[in-house]
Amino acid sequence: MSNQANPANQVDISHADEAIPEDQRRNPVTMGLLWITMVTFFPGVLQGFIWFKEGLSFMQVVGFAALSCLLMLAYAIPACHIGSSSGWSYGGLIRSVFGRSGNKIVACNLVFMFIAWYGLCSLFLAENLHGLFHFDLSLTVLAPILSIVMAFNNFWGFKGVANFARFFAAPLLIFWVGYTFFKTIQTVPMSVLTEPGTCTGLAAFAMVANFIIGVSVWGNEADYWRYGRSRVSATLLPVAFALTIGQIIFPTTGWLVGRMTGITDYAGATAFMNDYSFGGIAILGALVLSASYFAANDSNLYGSTNALNHLVKLPHRKAVTLLTVLGALVAVVLSGTGCAGALEKVASLNCVLLAVPTVIIIAEYFIVRKLYRQDSDFSKPPRDEELPAFSRAAVSALLAGCLVGVATAGVIPGLESWHQGICSIQGWACAIAVYTFMRGREIRERSYIKVESDRSAEELVRR
Repeated sequence: MSNQANPANQVDISHADEAIPEDQRRNPVTMGLLWITMVTFFPGVLQGFIWFKEGLSFMQVVGFAALSCLLMLAYAIPACHIGSSSGWSYGGLIRSVFGRSGNKIVACNLVFMFIAWYGLCSLFLAENLHGLFHFDLSLTVLAPILSIVMAFNNFWGFKGVANFARFFAAPLLIFWVGYTFFKTIQTVPMSVLTEPGTCTGLAAFAMVANFIIGVSVWGNEADYWRYGRSRVSATLLPVAFALTIGQIIFPTTGWLVGRMTGITDYAGATAFMNDYSFGGIAILGALVLSASYFAANDSNLYGSTNALNHLVKLPHRKAVTLLTVLGALVAVVLSGTGCAGALEKVASLNCVLLAVPTVIIIAEYFIVRKLYRQDSDFSKPPRDEELPAFSRAAVSALLAGCLVGVATAGVIPGLESWHQGICSIQGWACAIAVYTFMRGREIRERSYIKVESDRSAEELVRR
């Protein structure tokens, strides 16, 4: 039974199969505050410590972070704008490009990746709280408990996510970031800003870009931005502002503190950040960290719930309950292996596996349909009879893009030497090339068949 058919279960994330009405759209400020929580989290600060350890200079961190954000915007703006301009869900957009059943491939991938992030974020928070308060509870117990508590907001749908981001998480994160950044930059000598690094420019750029794109990509941006206003500026400004805070100021702050203290390990960095920013008051550090991870997992669970809806129809709260249990199990499994190195690998897979389907949608609506003058009407989703079961072009492009991206991500044992360049950009470029070529051939073949059919009909009329 749909949410609309049962008013008792109606929540703000309905309209799964139709466009979001204009009167239910959020303003750019709300969407911007939400997106800050989507691209800002504490490991972003810790990554700055790692970049200092790897020998990146201040100018390399700031310059390459800014350039990486521009690359991210080249993906994010069309990905978000296609949601706000159409009002369609990500699943509806995927279905229109991949076919009636092709969207299920992408939906499975979304559920898998979002639940992996959900469990990982729960474990990160458990480790941080354990370090601050030294609980007797083991991470194996604490992490799944936090996973369950983190699901609270999603029982009230998108409204719960947006309100939590707007009224609590985002303001607290902005205050924390601003306070730490300005306090730090006033204590380091000006010569630090021009010191050369020991890492080569190309290696530094690849390192920064792979991380920033990897943690900033959500894949199903349309599911969130379909609630935003349809103007391009209403998308561009909030996304750019969020990336500036989450992917430039956060890691730069970590680099500055690392340069000031010489700390390069995660545990030492977390402890020092609490002492330096909050005077060693553990409860303040816990509030900031909890706000960040709770907001991130709100979005992880919301995204996986939307994806699950395209695999099996469940009442919203039952779906949230099921996915919460899966996330808790993932947290238990991860607690046995630890988080060292997991973030880099998950991020590398994230920007390929989740982003490539979205890149193919972008290629369809912003390249193929304009290049070949095809209809781009968003007024209603295509009917089942208008779609194939699977789009050969979309599935082929998905496989090609993912193979190239994963092979160059450095996550497959034995292929470390292939870890060159920016894996996400390479995978995206391959997917766009394959899809555009195959779709162009399909359109030309269809046009040729239509011409031949019309010619045959004319000859029959003459006879």
